[in-house]
Amino acid sequence: MAARGGRELDWDGCFNVRDLGGLPAAGGRRTRPGALVRADNLDGLTGAGWAAVADHGVRTVIDLRNAIDHRPRLPRPEGIGLVRVPVDELAGNVRWWREWGHLEGTPLTWAAYLEYVPKVAASVVREVAAAPPGGVVVHCTAGRDRTGFASFVLLTLAGVAAADIAADYLLSGPNHRRAAAALGHPDQTLEIAEIQARSGRTATQVITDTHATFDAAAYLAKAGLPDNAVAAARERLLAPG
Repeated sequence: MAARGGRELDWDGCFNVRDLGGLPAAGGRRTRPGALVRADNLDGLTGAGWAAVADHGVRTVIDLRNAIDHRPRLPRPEGIGLVRVPVDELAGNVRWWREWGHLEGTPLTWAAYLEYVPKVAASVVREVAAAPPGGVVVHCTAGRDRTGFASFVLLTLAGVAAADIAADYLLSGPNHRRAAAALGHPDQTLEIAEIQARSGRTATQVITDTHATFDAAAYLAKAGLPDNAVAAARERLLAPG
């Protein structure tokens, strides 16, 4: 297991990778280490990076991008499967971007995801429940908006408190700055801070408010996910009692 400290993982070619295990959850339990990892773009992984993924026990990749965005540096190793849950394709309407695109980079987008793409949440949870033995990594490009939303749904389903979900979300900020510097991309820190400030709420407050009105099991049931899949995903995410 390659780690930089705490739950953050060092996968060469990625910049924003965390194991979501060890968080306090429902019933006095904790999330299971190694069960779920959130990440940024896996396309940049080197051979050493993919070796670290395999060493961490990951056997399933859930890619939240469209297929056209997939441009890997190296082939995915045998024994690690790929599932696509393309958020943008599933959203599929202009209204989505017109109303919410300007909030990209903040958890303010999560309300839009909940409204417009329940199929995404249901599909991610279904794939976690159905994945073969081993860990699951969920990723998009920056590991922030789409991955943040998927992580929010999964952690809420496991009974993780809003404060712990928010604390995890905030860990991405320094990683994004590091990625921008390494890749020669613009640093969006100030732009994102201004978007958040105009909302009148901090990222933590937004996550807390969203969490307070989100019943994960009921939402997933309404989206058509069977109860046994919801239960299987929840149990997979939780360490033994």
